[in-house]
Amino acid sequence: MTQLEILDLWEPKQALRNFVGMKEIIFVVEESPEGGYEARALDHSIFTDGDDLEQLKANVKDAVATHFEADQMPKVIRLHMVKEIVIAA
Repeated sequence: MTQLEILDLWEPKQALRNFVGMKEIIFVVEESPEGGYEARALDHSIFTDGDDLEQLKANVKDAVATHFEADQMPKVIRLHMVKEIVIAA
């Protein structure tokens, strides 16, 4: 039996909240054409930007906190940096 199944026997609603709360959210981060960085969440309608990586991280945390209820808040925020490089053929 998994931990969720064991908890589910006693407190189904609390077990579900604990399970949902363990999720992570993934953002795709790209350099912005205007400078700085843009981040968009996969599977959620969350978008933010920042002038540098530190500001972007702070803005992502704020955007996630604004988007989710406290009991639905992901425990991990993952930023995937994407850099496009074009090579002449």
